[in-house]
Amino acid sequence: MIFSTLSQSNRYAALHPLFPQAFDYIRDTDLDALSPGIHQIVEGKLFAIVEHLDGRAKESAKLEAHRKHIDIQMVLSGDETMGWRTLSECHNPVDEYSTERDIRFFNDTPASWVQVPPNCFCIFFPEDAHAPLVGAGKIKKVIFKIAV
Repeated sequence: MIFSTLSQSNRYAALHPLFPQAFDYIRDTDLDALSPGIHQIVEGKLFAIVEHLDGRAKESAKLEAHRKHIDIQMVLSGDETMGWRTLSECHNPVDEYSTERDIRFFNDTPASWVQVPPNCFCIFFPEDAHAPLVGAGKIKKVIFKIAV
């Protein structure tokens, strides 16, 4: 997991061939103007999901993990906290892995929490289980899905 600000994004561009395109998209696009839903950037390899949802309590947040995608989760507005635990320490799955949705949920408790203010981001790799959307009130965010 990586927690950082957009001004530091060049540090992470070399970690994946599509990271530079994702960060360029963030810098060059009015993210607040994007409608909720999926926005294709590189067909089949890089897309953005815009969400504007109510935050939830830590107790109701489920850890999730993905096998086929890396997440760059960027908060646009609201107060969001994200939970984290290494996937190898998750032993209490809610259900089976969904190939179609590329997700598996866990009942395990996050090992740590990070408050993610607007214009900051977290990068979650397949080995990172994460519990997003914890907070009070509405949270607007963009999740960039990068094919592994």
